[in-house]
Order: sequence, then C-alpha cells, then structure tokens
Amino acid sequence: MKALVLSSGGVDSTTCLALAIDQYGKENVIALSISYGQKHAKEIEVSRRIASYYQVELIYLDLAKIFEYSECSLLAHSRNEIPKGDYSKQIQSTEGKPVSTYVPFRNGLFLSSAASIALSKGCNIIYYGAHSDDAAGNAYPDCSIEFNTAMNKAIYEGSGKQLQIEAPFVSWTKAEVVKKGMELKVPYELTWSCYEGGDEPCGTCATCIDRRKAFEINGLNDPAM
Repeated sequence: MKALVLSSGGVDSTTCLALAIDQYGKENVIALSISYGQKHAKEIEVSRRIASYYQVELIYLDLAKIFEYSECSLLAHSRNEIPKGDYSKQIQSTEGKPVSTYVPFRNGLFLSSAASIALSKGCNIIYYGAHSDDAAGNAYPDCSIEFNTAMNKAIYEGSGKQLQIEAPFVSWTKAEVVKKGMELKVPYELTWSCYEGGDEPCGTCATCIDRRKAFEINGLNDPAM
C-alpha cells in the first residue's frame, strides 16, 4: 500500500501523516501541501518542516486561482476580518450556514486534486485529517461523515476502483486526535494551527481555542504556544 496525505502543518493533518507512516512506512507515504490563497504562508512553511522531520516526499500544489471569487475571511484578497471566539458562538449567528472561515468546498477540491496526483504516483489511498469538532453544527460541512462517505465513493468509482480516501478521525474529537498523536510521538511543537500568520499563535481565533482545549483535555500544555 502507498498513501498520499493532505498536509497543512496543523495538529490533525500531522497526526494523520504520522498514522500513515506508522501503518505503511515512510517510504510508502507522500505528503501533499496545498496553497489556496490563504492570508499567510505559515501552513506551507510548516508542512515543509514536518515533511523534512518525517523524511517523506512532499508535493506542493497551488489552487489559489479557484478561490479568487470567494470572500472567505481566510483568503488574502478578502476584505473580511478573521473572527475571534470559538466556533459554537460563530455558528449561533450563521443560521445553520458554515462559518466565515469555511473555504468553499475546499476539501472537495483538495481531495479531487489529490486523487489525480495519487493515481499518477501509484498510491492506493488518500488520508486527510477531518474530525467531528470541525463538522459539528455545520461549521465545516466538508469535514462530516456524510461528505467523507460520498467523496470516498466518487473517488473509488472515478478511479476505476483503484483509489480510496480515509479520514481516520472523522468521528473523533480533536482531543482524541491529540491523544492518538501523543501515542505516535507527533512533534506538535513543529505544527501550526492559528489562522493568523504572526510569529506566535494569536490564541483567540477559533482554531487556536480548539487546539488549546484539545491539549488541556489530555492534561497537557500545547507545546507550540
């Protein structure tokens, strides 16, 4: 088996990468780092650092052009500010719609692009780090079990039944992801989750808050903060 892993340099994707390496060996794992026009290049820098740490091949893909029509607050061209506070408060004001940091159908595009690369590189499986906390309340609908099931079927059939996707944490909380990562000795001190691109995590955006809580639930301090 050979796996392609979507790698953003965050907690979830890095744990996913570690899991794939544990299962298949680093020689059978490729990391895929994707730019989508985000406001900072930190994700790309960190994904390179993590690929180097694990000594796996890293492929870089730029999909920014696709998202140039979106006003998602994570995008460099957007006039919208990245909101502060946790997702539960943000969802209360969205009337069931995704939060403002939802990049339209991002995981769908990422997985479709990854499928083409995976087939070309002889991979059998694509890993990505979606988890239940992100899907909750429809904050990020492309992190849900339903989305994963549908995309897996589409990619399996569309690849001539050569390729499948795996979201090993799709029914897990972020705290459970961190627990697994500690078992796998994931270098969380190298990872980056913050939506801002400063020298230090802001600590107040939703992903910083969720990350801190996940470590606290495990009785740990976040080594990157």
